[in-house]
Amino acid sequence: MEWLKAAVDYGIIWLLILLSMISLGIAIERHLLYRQINLKDFPHRKYLEMELTKRLHLIASIGSNAPYIGLLGTVIGIMLTFYTMGADGFLDTGKIMIGLALALKATAVGLCVAIPSVVLYNLLLRRVKVLMMEWEILNGREGI
Repeated sequence: MEWLKAAVDYGIIWLLILLSMISLGIAIERHLLYRQINLKDFPHRKYLEMELTKRLHLIASIGSNAPYIGLLGTVIGIMLTFYTMGADGFLDTGKIMIGLALALKATAVGLCVAIPSVVLYNLLLRRVKVLMMEWEILNGREGI
């Protein structure tokens, strides 16, 4: 069962860290694009919308799924704790605490990835909406 502990420590947590870096990288790339985009280069609203929303779904997916990946680590950590308790035949509080700490660590990392990803997604989506409104004003399509 040691391989399962390593899978949680190195597999799930490193996966969450990788997803966090992907989310942050996309957010930085999108922010830089939004700062230098020229609305006059887009003759149609849909072309602009496609360019502005490109890859935003990845940030949203990471933000919504990271807690579940962390929860998977929690479940595996608790399973390891119960397995250790059953295999040893007696209660060693040290081993129990290590298993529970491993489980809580995976949950915490999952939340630490999800919360900033959701915030970044919402900030970028707001910027997309502002740019779309600016394009509509620029092209005389304000509406009533």
